[in-house]
Amino acid sequence: MTVDRKAQRRQMKSAARLYAVQALFQMEVSEQDSEAVIREFETFRLGEVYEEDGIEMAEGDIDLFRKTVRDAVNWQAKIDQMTDRGLVAKWPIARIDPTLRALFRAAGAELAENDTPPRVVITEFVDIAGAFFPEGREPSFVNAVLDHMAREARPEAF
Repeated sequence: MTVDRKAQRRQMKSAARLYAVQALFQMEVSEQDSEAVIREFETFRLGEVYEEDGIEMAEGDIDLFRKTVRDAVNWQAKIDQMTDRGLVAKWPIARIDPTLRALFRAAGAELAENDTPPRVVITEFVDIAGAFFPEGREPSFVNAVLDHMAREARPEAF
């Protein structure tokens, strides 16, 4: 695989992770089921490069997107418990921002049900937090919580 092809593949995986966070957020606020949201994203967002609000959106890895969303839904209770253990006791997952909740669920799904190295997962989702919260402290917060979650889910990687 050439360098350009590897870079394109990484970009597609990064886009799939971002879309998974958006899909999980959409499911929560609209109360749509996962399959309806997956179909919508496949139809309107994942298949090709497109522009939204003047920003070019990358093509996403459909398989990674589907797996992340489905695993986040299927393992939500387990992921939420893992997230809660990484949060301060006064701030359980139910009290945090819905975007962060979607991010933790997507990242938790990948940590629990994928062979991607945990450090890659953490870096990718910290970058997504930075995209959603460019001026805030959320990326540092996400890094700390995901590090805790990763050490719990995959201690052998540390």
